[in-house]
Amino acid sequence: MKILIICTGNSCRSQMAEGFLSSFDDRLTVRSAGTHPSGKVSSKATEVMKEAGIDISGHKSEPVEKYLNEQWDYVITVCDSAYETCPVFSGNVKKRLHLGFDDPYMAEGSPEEVRHEFARVRDEIREAFAKFYNDTIKPGL
Repeated sequence: MKILIICTGNSCRSQMAEGFLSSFDDRLTVRSAGTHPSGKVSSKATEVMKEAGIDISGHKSEPVEKYLNEQWDYVITVCDSAYETCPVFSGNVKKRLHLGFDDPYMAEGSPEEVRHEFARVRDEIREAFAKFYNDTIKPGL
């Protein structure tokens, strides 16, 4: 099963979602991309994912155009901006979903407050994608 997760910068939310979903089942092919990729994965996202036992340090921030002509079982947007600007795929997409999350990259405050925001969003992503996997993906595998 192939799943593409899209956000704007492909530096935080989509990277965390890719990390979690990939960790649930090695039969899944999971990729993430951005409508306007930042070119790097957020160090804070990498840090809070490591705390959750998942290493995303090898991930790359890539443009969604890289995947436009491929076939996907699911294309999932994780931010409202990507949902609104997600390009039309010329490849075959069986289902499109939107699971929106706050952007922790925009968090302000002390270093601890910013880390807390990244961890909060990480936990929301883990919960939503675990539910998606258990309720939707796993029964069909």
